[in-house]
Amino acid sequence: MLAKILLACGIVAGTALAQDSKTAASVPEPARPAAPDLRWLPLTNGQIKVYGLPWFSENGGELMRLPARSKDSFRAPVWALSKSPSGARLRFRTNSKVLALELEYPGAPNMANLHAFGQTGLDVYADGSYVSTATADKDSKPGKRLKHISFDFSARPRVEREITIYLPLYKSVKVHGIGVDPEARVSPAKAYVRAKPVVFYGTSITQGGAASRPGMSYPAILGRMLDIDFVNLGFSGNGLGEPEMARAVAEIDAACFVLDFGANHKTFAEMKAAYAPFVEIVRQQRPATPILVLSPPYTTREYRFDSLKEDWRQRRQHIREVVNQRKQAGDKHIEFIEGTDLLGPNRGDGLVDGSHPNDLGFQWMAEALAPRLGKTLQLRPARLH
Repeated sequence: MLAKILLACGIVAGTALAQDSKTAASVPEPARPAAPDLRWLPLTNGQIKVYGLPWFSENGGELMRLPARSKDSFRAPVWALSKSPSGARLRFRTNSKVLALELEYPGAPNMANLHAFGQTGLDVYADGSYVSTATADKDSKPGKRLKHISFDFSARPRVEREITIYLPLYKSVKVHGIGVDPEARVSPAKAYVRAKPVVFYGTSITQGGAASRPGMSYPAILGRMLDIDFVNLGFSGNGLGEPEMARAVAEIDAACFVLDFGANHKTFAEMKAAYAPFVEIVRQQRPATPILVLSPPYTTREYRFDSLKEDWRQRRQHIREVVNQRKQAGDKHIEFIEGTDLLGPNRGDGLVDGSHPNDLGFQWMAEALAPRLGKTLQLRPARLH
């Protein structure tokens, strides 16, 4: 069945090719017509639910992370980054023996410190286990559709599986359809253990740089560990804590807010001016929602440059003071977590470029954060790898 579907979809040996690619012409013609087409489901079919995009319906089904109505209030780089759906997931249950994706990208992978799978990938998990990743190719462009067979279990008995598809960390994508076999059943996924999501706000580290694929960002790993929904509002190089971002964050009815910013400002003085006001705006709109505040994790630049070491020390100290002052003023729902406890100087192997975690670094961060977040949510980590 797999060979026939691959030929029908213009895919060779599991590699996605455009339907109109000249490469497909080199594939031998089958002796007779290919197997019946897959049944292609749109994201609006009612059984597939989109998680991690709070304004998905309001935005008319666009896979973007901020509300379109507020576009003019955000800086241009933030708005551009919001079109990368980091943290978004497609979830459903199906007994399909085949799962395929039809995708369209605005361009090819082009980042120096992020693998193409991390930048453009869609990670498919079945029953909580990683299966495969669909990616853009080097010739991706608007109008060019790719089809990817995520799995083919046609030789196995038909069983129902819980499917989670993580969307790209750093590239926008259009998901034109999810392909299942003609006889497959599709139904909604089971609910998360908490109805409300955990909302992460921060920098490139929050967004997922430089995970090898979307399922390996630390919010995604935490989501699997604790079986929780989450929203990723990390903005690479642009986690500056502007008032408009604080208001957007606080719009979301969250189970907890995790604030992971403080490293993107050029100077400590700029960070200091923004930090406490950001927390205050969130707290005013959400007076009883738990807030976990993280200071920046370790970067090897602190080892290489004495001036930066002192700057980072001041940033961490100020964030600690902001939390302590709020607690002394009576805020019972805010806690501080030292970023170097999540990823510190003795774990430089967890960094890919001196600053951004690799998969190992993100795993360490998630393992250290899971007990604290689990306690806040009154949960116990389900899977500590």
